[in-house]
Amino acid sequence: MNLSMKLARPCTFLATTTHTPKPSKHVSIRCCTLTQAVVRPLKKSLDDQRIKSWEHLLDPMDYDLTASLFTSKAVKLGNRWKEYQGIQNWEGLLDPLDENLRGEILRYGYFVEAAYRSFDFDSSSPTYGTCRYPKSTLLDRSGLPETGYRLTRNLRATSGIQLPRWFEKAPSWVAIQSSWIGYVAVCRDKEEIARLGRRDVVIALRGTATVLEWLENLRATLSPLPNADSKPGPDGSEPMVESGFLSLYTSGTAESPSLQEMVREEISRILQTYGDEPLSLTITGHSLGAALATLTAYDIKTTFEHAPMVTVMSFGGPRVGNRSFRCQLEKQGTKVLRIVNSDDLITKVPGFVLEEDSDVSKNRHIYMAGLPSWIQKRVEGTQWVYAEVGRELRLRSKDSPYLNSINVATCHDLKTYLHLVNGFVSSNCQFKATVRRVLNNHNREKVAV
Repeated sequence: MNLSMKLARPCTFLATTTHTPKPSKHVSIRCCTLTQAVVRPLKKSLDDQRIKSWEHLLDPMDYDLTASLFTSKAVKLGNRWKEYQGIQNWEGLLDPLDENLRGEILRYGYFVEAAYRSFDFDSSSPTYGTCRYPKSTLLDRSGLPETGYRLTRNLRATSGIQLPRWFEKAPSWVAIQSSWIGYVAVCRDKEEIARLGRRDVVIALRGTATVLEWLENLRATLSPLPNADSKPGPDGSEPMVESGFLSLYTSGTAESPSLQEMVREEISRILQTYGDEPLSLTITGHSLGAALATLTAYDIKTTFEHAPMVTVMSFGGPRVGNRSFRCQLEKQGTKVLRIVNSDDLITKVPGFVLEEDSDVSKNRHIYMAGLPSWIQKRVEGTQWVYAEVGRELRLRSKDSPYLNSINVATCHDLKTYLHLVNGFVSSNCQFKATVRRVLNNHNREKVAV
């Protein structure tokens, strides 16, 4: 099978607001153009109680939320911060989407966007694969001024793939083995700490950018986790994760330590410095970064016996491990919120997901929807059986009245995810613009009566 890969570069996103949008032909998203869609009508059989429950969700919220998501302009979380970090698995907060949780998801999404903006995508540049900005100004120069956070560590990921000798004839950027993938930032601002209810530490990780990272993504079979709990999972298997993701997390060179080593060293320093005060570790990433965020969270909880609350905010992440790995995450108390676009193919790979019957205690039969039983039995014993982890916030590009020409690239783009999170209301009525139109129609009908 021939594969072609092309490096994507970030470009400007023309955001929409909650005001009535002016007619426009296109909305630009990273390296893609989307034709504006016609709003699809909703069913009119809506009771007054449901209408009333939607009204508080329509507070004005522009797409460019950086001014209102940080410091004094943002909502004070106070003693409820653990609730928004998933201590109760976000029960009652996802459908309809709680406004405070929406703000937190978007805030962490912007930290990932800053990682993208800071990465040097120019393959012709001698600094390709590095961070464009120094730590002291990275957040400011990537569009996040006055966050209250300060970068404390740059992070790099290294591929463990050994290239054949003929690769030496290829351009140098093709064989780049280690590249900047994100950063660690600690909240230092007293006002922001008071607003958040604790000191927050963010680890933000970008998605796939280099050739070797793409090749690692294709290593989709499962590999055992080193130093994992020897106790097997409910199906008798040991914890296993995708081989390529594990390689990018644990591989290092003489010049560059592994991502795992850098994370452990920095978290150890942070715990020694701030371990006696309320503290949270929030690991966020998009695409490959989402997968590595899950591995990072698992590793932190495994390595540090008295680790604080660890939460993963995952955007458009692929599957990471098997059911035994999921059980280990749940056992150690790691909280994972996966933001998933149903139209994004990346969230449906790699491998297969096996589901259990609802009454697990009585029936351990496992099945894959849509596949014949004889195929299911053959797949069960292979290294291609994955399991979804954590809680899921499911969105759809098709629900946005502003997106119409939908393709693989745009459905997976981080800016699309932030757009959908900003507009999502509930599973009954998916987008704010649609809700507003329904409310207007409802109010007109009441006046007519």
